[in-house]
Amino acid sequence: QVQLVESGGGLVQPGGSLRLSCAASRNIFSTYAMGWYRQAPGKQRELVARISSSGSTNYADFVKGRFTISRDNARNTVYLQMNSLKPEDTAVYYCNAVNDYVTYTYWGQGTQVTVSS
Repeated sequence: QVQLVESGGGLVQPGGSLRLSCAASRNIFSTYAMGWYRQAPGKQRELVARISSSGSTNYADFVKGRFTISRDNARNTVYLQMNSLKPEDTAVYYCNAVNDYVTYTYWGQGTQVTVSS
């Protein structure tokens, strides 16, 4: 089993920045892809960013140039640096881990991000 715990959400003004953290209960980055998803009320959960076990990254079009996903292997932690935040970025952000070889998927509990004046 893998537990994922998100933190770093909060209230920020438009144009501001936040850094989300996802701490894994054990070292999994060599065999798992890690992702950040978000879900706003009344909307489907959507992919924000992903980092593979090899370190390759992918981003949704609506965050390219503003958000950066990264990982710290020593801390078993994945980060999402969010800059130039917009009100439409308001959502609960979830951390996700998918195994490279078998169909094991894990989700964190989510952290609320609110972008408002």
